[in-house]
Amino acid sequence: MWCKDCRRETNESVCEFCGRQTTADIPAEIYRCPSCNTPIIRYPVDIDRHRCPVCSGKAVYMASDMRPVFPEERLLIEILLDKPMEFHKKSVWANTNKYYIDGETINISKKHYKKYSPEYIISKLEEYKSQNTYEYFDQHISKFIEANRSRLNYIIDEAHTFIQKEAEKYPRENIVLSFSGGKDSTVTADLAAKALSDPSMVHIFGNTTLEFPLTLEYAARFRENNPKAIFRSAQNKEQDFYSVCEDIGPPARMMRWCCSMFKTGPITRILNRYYKDINILTFYGIRKCESVSRSKYNRVEDNAESVKIQKQKVASPIFLWQDLDIWLYILGEKIDFNDAYRLGYDRVGCWCCPNNNDRAQFLSSIYMPEQYKKWHNFLVDFAKKIGKPDPEVYIDTGKWKARQGGNGLEASQDIKIRYTNCTVEDNAKIYQLNRAVDDELLGMFTPFGKVSKELGRKLINETIVLDIKTQTPIISIQPFTQEGYEYSVKIKTMNVAKHDDLQRMIGYQIKKFNACRKCLKCESLCHFGAISIVGDTYYIDSEKCKRCKMCVTAKYLEGGCLMEKYLRTKE
Repeated sequence: MWCKDCRRETNESVCEFCGRQTTADIPAEIYRCPSCNTPIIRYPVDIDRHRCPVCSGKAVYMASDMRPVFPEERLLIEILLDKPMEFHKKSVWANTNKYYIDGETINISKKHYKKYSPEYIISKLEEYKSQNTYEYFDQHISKFIEANRSRLNYIIDEAHTFIQKEAEKYPRENIVLSFSGGKDSTVTADLAAKALSDPSMVHIFGNTTLEFPLTLEYAARFRENNPKAIFRSAQNKEQDFYSVCEDIGPPARMMRWCCSMFKTGPITRILNRYYKDINILTFYGIRKCESVSRSKYNRVEDNAESVKIQKQKVASPIFLWQDLDIWLYILGEKIDFNDAYRLGYDRVGCWCCPNNNDRAQFLSSIYMPEQYKKWHNFLVDFAKKIGKPDPEVYIDTGKWKARQGGNGLEASQDIKIRYTNCTVEDNAKIYQLNRAVDDELLGMFTPFGKVSKELGRKLINETIVLDIKTQTPIISIQPFTQEGYEYSVKIKTMNVAKHDDLQRMIGYQIKKFNACRKCLKCESLCHFGAISIVGDTYYIDSEKCKRCKMCVTAKYLEGGCLMEKYLRTKE
């Protein structure tokens, strides 16, 4: 165990000195040898952490983590500093916005990004492009690999052992690699193929339609360079990102509906198509140090609350790796990677993600000017639509990323469950609908039991839901006319111990019927592949459904529908 505050090892879960929680893993740190002019990855408990493995000189602490700065990004930084080509021969590394030039630090702040117009920067990049070679960069990287050779061998051996141990529990055909086109999934794919001596493994590429152009180029290159690999692309071809943004608002940091609609949902469809009810093992490129939320994950995860796509166990061979470990592997093993990293991006998910930092937005204005302007203009128009007094400031300061709920959006009305208690029958409610009762609504009652029109009273178009075990009627569904409601349905519960609990879950299905935006979350949630969105229809296969009720349980689906999180407003 490790106490990060006291920087000491202990056998206790709580530090005996400071009383704070300890962690199971000891984080690596970056030291620098001034003579060799290169970063060295060490643990703070290593006895020889201050000794350079190349020249035996004294190494000094540098940072908690860092990444290499490729010549393309280095030139960009030089232009911002009015020093084109000045650092061409130097060893340049970075940690967030702090750059290390031969060990000397330079901070690049937001003001630097606003110093020149994108057009001016583009012209300067073109002017010095021919001079900006890899000659000196390659020399520095060779020294870096030499200094960290033992570290590279260690992390490879450990990752291979982990992969082999987890894989032996599954048939080879039930093992999948999650491939995003980013550096982490690239390393994970390479590790797994080598650890299992299998170049023909299944790779699932989630094309969100919001990928960097360079990501799509790299994915195509990966397929060409790995002809034996089985490569499947998952893409939502039914939805248009901008149209959905117009309806329910752009994604925000705490409201990334796009992940379910354009990533996990389409991937779920691919898995359902090829694996049906089979449980699989997926190797992911997730790392603990990437974010606070990921730091709470386990290296191997199959908990229903933690795994976004059910029917799979996920395992991350690189869970404890630092950023510099990733680059040590890529450069040391000489594997191809996404060229977006050369430009200065430190993550290459969706190019317009609200989690992108100021540098990523700045880079997009230079390397993707048309897409950047379209997105910026949309955001400004959206800010006007929801009544922001100064739309440009709201967008340029990044406040749109902190947006919560559906304030100012007409769609927010769809998630509000409006009902009245029936004055004639006990345990009956009359729910407002935004369209007439149809087979889609009736099918949404499948998780509660067997839906039967035949057993209902024909004169009132009643449908009965039977308990799947006892075949006892538990729900009555009846189209209804209620004053003040254009469309409504009367739902009565019977022969159950907890009427309120059942009505609450029924309310969740009413919410789905009114508010469904085909986000595909329900498809990802179902273990058995019973839920699917067919065209504009929400469909539950009664033969596949096991009546586990995960899809109507708030523990797994807050408010019974993902739109509840994205569209709710304060009354």
